[in-house]
Amino acid sequence: MTFRNKTSALAVTIGLIAGASQAQELTLWSHWADQAAKVEFVESAAKAFEEANPGVTIKINWYQKEPLYAALKTALTAGQGPDIFYAETSQTEYMENGLVMDLKDKLDWDAIEPWATEVWGYEGGVYGFPLEAWTVETYVNTALAEKAGVEIPVEGLVGASFVDAVTKIKAADITPMAQGVGDRPYPGAFLTHDILLKKLGAEDYASLLKGGDVKWDDPRVREGLEYAKEIIDAGAFPASFSSIKLGEAHRYFHTSPGAVMLQMGSFYPSRAFASPDEGGQPADFDISISHGPIPEDAACPKCKTIAVGGSYVVNAGSENGDLAAAFLNSMATPEMGNKWLEANLVQTGIKADPSKISGDNAAYFQKLAAANEGASYTYGIPVQQMQGTPRETFTQTINQAFPAGLISVDEVIDMMSAAY
Repeated sequence: MTFRNKTSALAVTIGLIAGASQAQELTLWSHWADQAAKVEFVESAAKAFEEANPGVTIKINWYQKEPLYAALKTALTAGQGPDIFYAETSQTEYMENGLVMDLKDKLDWDAIEPWATEVWGYEGGVYGFPLEAWTVETYVNTALAEKAGVEIPVEGLVGASFVDAVTKIKAADITPMAQGVGDRPYPGAFLTHDILLKKLGAEDYASLLKGGDVKWDDPRVREGLEYAKEIIDAGAFPASFSSIKLGEAHRYFHTSPGAVMLQMGSFYPSRAFASPDEGGQPADFDISISHGPIPEDAACPKCKTIAVGGSYVVNAGSENGDLAAAFLNSMATPEMGNKWLEANLVQTGIKADPSKISGDNAAYFQKLAAANEGASYTYGIPVQQMQGTPRETFTQTINQAFPAGLISVDEVIDMMSAAY
């Protein structure tokens, strides 16, 4: 961030405080109507901002996602709408049509994770404040790993070492990796797409997904797919893989029948940290978090996938743009970042300090931070990056048929190549 940008963001906030006696109202429309922790976080931030700026009020309307999008479409088309609203990175039409404000010179980007400027970047500007994010992690049931006589280190296992671990777990009559695709188009692909990311590196991986110069018959892609196939053929997944739902995969992992690993988004705690009678993990359940399998000759062994979820943007037609940016800046502090982590149990674009988190979940966030130390991120799981026929084919092959052991590497390459 340049000094000019930081000074500009600070000057906006100082100017607002100096002119606090003038009554102003900010309007905010947001998803998460039924997610109490997220509602409480945003409303407490709004209350604190109001107290720091007498005369300012923030009016928040909470929606479910589809009604929100319908309301925004109507309002924005009419040149109206709220000052601030919820958006996701895939909604590039907001930038393409000039509907949202460029925040490049308005937010304190030193207080926000550096990947945010890339994921919300568009033609030289930066348009979103990334409140919610999640990474793809490999969760390890430490008790079952010990019972099977294997160790899955934080830094992950390379090449044949991971295949050997899966083989050994299976021989102990324990499921190596709980997973299922009964109600989601992406969990079955975690294994394969993160192997391909590590094998190719972020730039070539993006080229592969988006139909660029790297093709599905590239020798490196074949090697990555063959490595994933070794893991699958070693018996990694349950026989009921095709019908297990997302919530059931969690329970399979931590309660019954139990599995050594679960590859899942770091939103894992949103289900697993519920009480056991509501489907959460047992009170004494212990996990570690690993980097997952790493192929031989990986171009980027520490590459990981991060998906950016709910974010806030500022209406380009707002008469209160500076005030709106100042409110977003008020949330960009380590204290607020930690508050988000503690309340919502999932990552954020606000720079946080997990070492200062206390309470029952402090150890979990320290493990998550350790698993992501030094990571290089690519943004969005494949079904968020891909469109049309390639996305549909990816879901049918790499998310479903390939991990279920129903098709070969050659068939994956042929089907994905044809999709482009």
